[in-house]
Amino acid sequence: MILLRHGQSEFNLHFGPTRRDPGIIDAPLTDFGHAQAADAAKQLADQRITRIITSPYTRALQTAAPVAKALGVKVLINPIVRERYAFACDVGTPRTELEQAWPEHDFSTIEEIWWAAIEEPADSVIGRAALFRAEMAALPDWSDTLVISHWGFILSLTGKSVTNCQWLRCDPRDPAPEQLTWRA
Repeated sequence: MILLRHGQSEFNLHFGPTRRDPGIIDAPLTDFGHAQAADAAKQLADQRITRIITSPYTRALQTAAPVAKALGVKVLINPIVRERYAFACDVGTPRTELEQAWPEHDFSTIEEIWWAAIEEPADSVIGRAALFRAEMAALPDWSDTLVISHWGFILSLTGKSVTNCQWLRCDPRDPAPEQLTWRA
């Protein structure tokens, strides 16, 4: 499968230079983030992708939009691939509001409030990643799947730190990474 981190968000723009939470809830993409997503759509156009799974966070949904349009592939929402809840940007948007903003997507499998209520321990994200790895490995067409997710989830799944809109391949049948380094 292909893992794609969302494009630059308003949170990333402000947090990067200061390392302080700017307090932006469910941060949308910046103009640069939208351009990154459009570029990712071009880069992924020649890949064999028949399924797109994305996190319900706005930044992931906005990243998925040009990719789904370019590939003509339906987007499946799965909160298991969401970011670790640790900052204001990890407070999500309620399902009913997401359904109104993204009527072409099916949000019926997520709760109204789908994000964690309190800061999520790193072990919790590692557990979600292991569950997702097992679910994907059980699918015969896992290699045709694009997953649009976040730094912490991709790190938990692969042991690799990726930048905004960077993508990489991941074989869910490979063993999970043993040692992870979470930055503060």
